[in-house]
Amino acid sequence: MATTDSSFWPGYRAAIYGGLLAGGLDLAAAIISGFVRGTAAQTIMQSIASGALGRAAFTGGMATAALGVALHFAIMLVIAAVFVTASRRLRWLARKPWLSGPTYGIAVYGVMSLIVVPLSAAPFAISQEPARVAQGVLIHILCVGLPIAWLASRAHAAAK
Repeated sequence: MATTDSSFWPGYRAAIYGGLLAGGLDLAAAIISGFVRGTAAQTIMQSIASGALGRAAFTGGMATAALGVALHFAIMLVIAAVFVTASRRLRWLARKPWLSGPTYGIAVYGVMSLIVVPLSAAPFAISQEPARVAQGVLIHILCVGLPIAWLASRAHAAAK
């Protein structure tokens, strides 16, 4: 069914592009961080799949690594869609992306580390070590919140 709301497509596109951009940046940051700590990229991707598969994710080779990547991007698409949808109702989110983006990144980090991962099948918790928390929050501000808010802001401007 076609919509007559001309602002629908820019918002829809912003959610897709935001999810893909944030997903790519966040995954790259995780892989680089893992590399610095001596963790293979495949293990990083399998750790994402472990949220659904538990410890078995680490014995599935590239298949579970690919599943981890697919799950990561699916989650990021939802995260971006939530922000874009909220910004259609709360217009200030799109008007102030340099404020709303970092705030959203911090909120996403909190939800993921305090709710989603603990309730998943992942055999580990996200580190609560202050330096690792600071790193995770900074990555979520720069790689998740800001790109999504910026794309939502551009979509709102295009819809006018």
